[in-house]
Amino acid sequence: MQLKIKSQEDFWAGIMFIGFGLVAIVVARDYPMGTAMRMGPGYFPTYLGVIMMVMGAIISIRSLWVKGEGIRRFGWRGLFFLSLAFATYGFLIDTMDVGFILSITAVVILSTLASREFHWLESLGLAAVLVLGTVAVFIWGLEMPYPLFWWR
Repeated sequence: MQLKIKSQEDFWAGIMFIGFGLVAIVVARDYPMGTAMRMGPGYFPTYLGVIMMVMGAIISIRSLWVKGEGIRRFGWRGLFFLSLAFATYGFLIDTMDVGFILSITAVVILSTLASREFHWLESLGLAAVLVLGTVAVFIWGLEMPYPLFWWR
């Protein structure tokens, strides 16, 4: 019997899950495990790694039966703009000290540039809604000590 992979994306996604699970187990091997009632620092990453490996195996085996669309080209644009957005947020909030509102606005606008279907009006509307939501949750709700603007 010859096995043929029918869904390349499922196969490689399963291999990725197995790899990440294996890394979690290897990293956690030096931590004390503890018990289910008194979990040590190695308990959660070890069992999370096992769960990820089992899920990866299921996904990889499933790729032998389910037909997939095929692997498309890598999304470099998304990787670039999302990385830039997160780095910019950290730089603006910590180093430049421009305040929470401008930092969140910058991360939202840069994140929306990751899509090929970018529209300025939609991005500004999304930024307004997300700024209001994050200010409500983190500043007013959780009372985090971030200034809203650079003038405090």
